[in-house]
This record gives sequence, C-alpha cells and structure tokens, in this order.
Amino acid sequence: MEKTEDRLHDLLSRAKKAGADDAEVLSTNAEAISVSVRKGTLEGLERSEAGDLSLRVFVGNKQAVVSSTMRDAGTLQALADRAVAMARCAPDDPFCGVAPVTASVWPDLDLEDPSDVLPEDLAARARRTEEGARAVAGVTNSAGAEACWQRQGMALATSRGFYGRLTRTTHSLSVSVLAGEGTAMQRDHDVATSVFAEDLPSPESVGTKAGMRAVARLHPRKTAGGCVPVFFEPRVGVELIGALAEAVSGVSVARGTSFLKDALGKKIFSDAITIVDDPHRPRGLRSRPFDGEGVATARRNVIDKGVLTTWLLDGRSARQLGMTDTGHAARAFGKGPSPSNMFIEAGTLDPEALMRDVAQGFYVTETMGMGINGVTGDYSQAASGFWIENGQKVFPVGEMTLAGNLRGMFLTMTAANDLVFERGLDTPTLRIDGMMVGGL
Repeated sequence: MEKTEDRLHDLLSRAKKAGADDAEVLSTNAEAISVSVRKGTLEGLERSEAGDLSLRVFVGNKQAVVSSTMRDAGTLQALADRAVAMARCAPDDPFCGVAPVTASVWPDLDLEDPSDVLPEDLAARARRTEEGARAVAGVTNSAGAEACWQRQGMALATSRGFYGRLTRTTHSLSVSVLAGEGTAMQRDHDVATSVFAEDLPSPESVGTKAGMRAVARLHPRKTAGGCVPVFFEPRVGVELIGALAEAVSGVSVARGTSFLKDALGKKIFSDAITIVDDPHRPRGLRSRPFDGEGVATARRNVIDKGVLTTWLLDGRSARQLGMTDTGHAARAFGKGPSPSNMFIEAGTLDPEALMRDVAQGFYVTETMGMGINGVTGDYSQAASGFWIENGQKVFPVGEMTLAGNLRGMFLTMTAANDLVFERGLDTPTLRIDGMMVGGL
C-alpha cells in the first residue's frame, strides 16, 4: 500500500510539472475465481487478475483522462505528458474540477473477508447448490450452478491532498434449473451474494429456492387482466428503485432528461414510504466511506415520508446545478453519480396481509424487456408470476403485460415488512394499486 501511495503521488507530481493545474489518480486492481458445474460435473474454472491506473488532469476549464495497465516510471511520465497535451486540446467544461478534501478518517465498514478461497472450495459450494435444486420434486434438468469469489482494491489521490484506499471482497452463488417435461418446461433461478463467506445462506437453501421457484411456475395460464393491484416480489422491486436512482441522478436532472427533474422537495410517494441511501452499512455490498472523487459519504433519506429530499450528485453535476456535492461519484471517472446501499424501508404488514383485501390482482416474479422511459416515467413490461383471487395466489400466469407511469405507481406504492438486504439495491414486497395488466 505504501508503494501504491508513493506511485500515485509521483504521478500527481509529474502531471503538475507537465502543466496540469489539478489532477486525480485512481489505481484499481481485482482478482477473481469462478467455478461452474452442471449435473454434478465441473464445467468451468476461471481465474482473472486485472489492474489499471487512470489519470485525470485539469488545465483551466479543460480536462482529459488517460489510463494504462503499466506502472513503471517511463509509463508514468508518458501518461502525465499525454494527459496534459490532450486536456489543452479539449473543449471547455466550466463544471469540471477536483473535489475539496472533506475527510481523512472514515468508519471501518468491514468490507474485506480475509479467509482464503480455493477453487476446490468453490467447486464444492457450486455442487451443493445444484444438488439442493435438483433434489426438489419436479425439477427435471439443470442449466448449472456457479460459485464465485472476487477481491477488488482501489486507491485514489488528488492534487488537493486527498488519499484514500478501499478493498472489498464478494462471494456469490447462483443456480438455474428447469422443471417439467417437453414444451411444458419452466426455468427459474436464485442468486446469493455477500461480502463475507460466512454471511452467505447455505448452498442447499439457495438451490432449494431456485428449484421451488421453477416448479411453482409449471402450467401457467392466461388471464384477461384489467386494472388491478400489482405486487412486485423483492427481486423485481429492485427495478423500481433502480429507476428512481436514475431519475434522481444529478446528471439526468442537469440534462433535463429525468421525469422527476422538477420534483425536488415535493411529495412523490405516500407518507408511508421512506427510501434510504446508506453507504456506511457494515458489510454492505455497495458500502463506501468516500466516493470516486474522494468526497466523504453519509446516510441520507432520499425519500423522507414520501418527499424527495435530494439529488444524487457528484462534483460536476453539483456545480452544474449550483448545489452541494452529496458524495455519489462513481469510482470510474466519467460514470456520473450512483447510489450506495439504497433501500425502501419495510412497512408494517407482511405480504399475505397486504394482499388479503385483493379480489383480483397480479403477483409479479419476473419482468422482461427494457420498458422504463426515464424521460417520461412511462412503464411497460412483459411479466410473469401468479394471479391473485380473494387474497390468495391461485395459479401461475405468463405472457402478461404491465403498464403505468412511475409517478402514479410511486404515489400508490405500499411496502410490506419483508425487507432483506441481499443486493445493494433492496426492497420489500411492494404493492401498487391501479396498474393495467393485460394478457397476450
């Protein structure tokens, strides 16, 4: 780490001597192992290692970014010279610049699992995951299971005196299986991800969940649909919180391409909905003490009792909007703001109680397509799941369509009490009233 810090400050010094007014250096490295099996037989084993050094320089109101996988002294000098030469030819950008130093001491977020990971351990996890799925009655075939491990490191230094580093590990399990026979087969899957291996659910439970999902989808029916309450299970609800994150991104707002561009300070959800962005959750999949520009992060209620309280801002979008940077810059230069651990707070009722008064409705377990228009908020997706009658899921349905507008969907959203932190973007089961559901 000392060598990395010295190299970054050396490159900053070279950039300044080459003519840069300010500069940032980002060093990244990653190593990963993945093992896949199918029907108990090893199908794939991959190991990868990668590293990159990126330099962003500022000359007046101009900027340029260069990167290299090589880190010797000759390369560092060439990077500095090339970056400054490119910046002098770049167009003016009055909103570019290096972030001021906001903190130098951060909370320990416990993001690195120190335990050793061997390929044979991953192979055993993958086999156990698939075995759990294939043991479910009705499962007839397997698309395979995979177990992965990754360690990612990054270090950031700026000419304003900031230096910070972060290392994160990730363990994951996934499996996909088929149920039924012939043309009546159905497929489903399950995925589990955590920072520490000890926080993963058992491989057998991941497999069992995937198998039960596939079997439950057998023999889907079609229904005419109508204007009914729609329930989004958590893995589908993530799409809605992702659409919100994109709509409140400072880049989208500054460009005028967000359907919420005029909604700051206004009520866009019901009083019962609070949506949190928490970068300091220990062992969180998207936790970070500082953002990609070195700005200290903080927990925020993006939606507080239904009211939109903030945009997600990096340095450039904050300057463009005349606001304060919120510490949401992505770690890769030029990627714009991104949320950390964003989630919808749990409600008070369990999913069964939430659907008890529903005469007819749709419980969505999968959507297909890219049917969210970030400019207008229009929502249109193909979907499958289960039809609800008299408060109960009664049969699987497929080849359905969902239609609505996110503004209206947000206002009629109710959250169940089954929030589990699994993905980094997380929701409990969500109920949205008055959506149009159609059969194909």
